[in-house]
Amino acid sequence: MVSWIISRLVVLIFGTLYPAYYSYKAVKSKDIKEYVKWMMYWIIFALFTTAETFTDIFLCWFPFYYELKIAFVAWLLSPYTKGSSLLYRKFVHPTLSSKEKEIDDCLVQAKDRSYDALVHFGKRGLNVAATAAVMAASKGQGALSERLRSFTNRVSPSHPGVRRKALAAQAPPRILRPRFRKKSTSSSTTETMYLSGT
Repeated sequence: MVSWIISRLVVLIFGTLYPAYYSYKAVKSKDIKEYVKWMMYWIIFALFTTAETFTDIFLCWFPFYYELKIAFVAWLLSPYTKGSSLLYRKFVHPTLSSKEKEIDDCLVQAKDRSYDALVHFGKRGLNVAATAAVMAASKGQGALSERLRSFTNRVSPSHPGVRRKALAAQAPPRILRPRFRKKSTSSSTTETMYLSGT
């Protein structure tokens, strides 16, 4: 575990940050020789990182695996061994030069296919979303009106006041008629007007 942590730190600091700073300096100074040196390093480091993804899974049990990774990064960076330059000139450049046309054709085809697939799945996704939205809106509108109807019909008989109000809301409006009653008192007779609904 400790060797894994040390290996990650060494690869991060010396394999990534240190070369990134010197690449910046090479671009800033416009020194072609330094620029080419660091470009070769980054190509080799990209291949190393790709290979490392798989070797970390399958070869991490190998004795001194992480120490060998540290040594390899140091060898790539060393100005005495010029490891990245050596690997690039002996293996990577001849391989890429001989396969460049096929790689370019594959990349163009992959780009075209990915664009076509993106457009196809984008259209399908939009169609599905639009259909779902229309169905939800139509079901939602019908469900809302049905919900309101069931709510007004669903009045508990245990609450007579609520029942009367619900029935009054459903019944047609009644016309209120005046009703007169005579009320007698000992001193005089007066007429009192009462309004009622029945």
